Amino acid sequence: MAKKSKTQRAKASAARAAKREQQATVEGAEVEAKDVAEANAEAEKKPKLKLFKKADKAEDPAEKKQVAKKEEKKPEKKPKKPGFLSEVRAEMKRVTWPTKADVLRWSGVVVVALLFFGIYVSVLDNFIVTPVLVAISGLGV
Repeated sequence: MAKKSKTQRAKASAARAAKREQQATVEGAEVEAKDVAEANAEAEKKPKLKLFKKADKAEDPAEKKQVAKKEEKKPEKKPKKPGFLSEVRAEMKRVTWPTKADVLRWSGVVVVALLFFGIYVSVLDNFIVTPVLVAISGLGV
């Protein structure tokens, strides 16, 4: 069998993902329909009207206070937003810093590369490009 190209593999992967998403949507709709049906069945079983619901739960004042505390909604705590500098500090702790030997080694590579390309361009300009342009233009000797 021939090897698939990157484009073919990407298209196949996208198609598989779309198929999975479609199946998940269908399954989600089925589950939701079952949940609605179960909720409707439970609602039919329960009596429609209950009077004195809270009074049945707690008769004495101590129990009423506990019930009231449970029913109170606690305010949602907003997530604390760390400041910019604390985020920077946290990121700087994760950085892997190079050793002194690594810095010196790569600095040497950069200097050698600059010298090589500088000499290459100089030779190319002075001994190849300029004589060819002079010969073509007829301005030379």
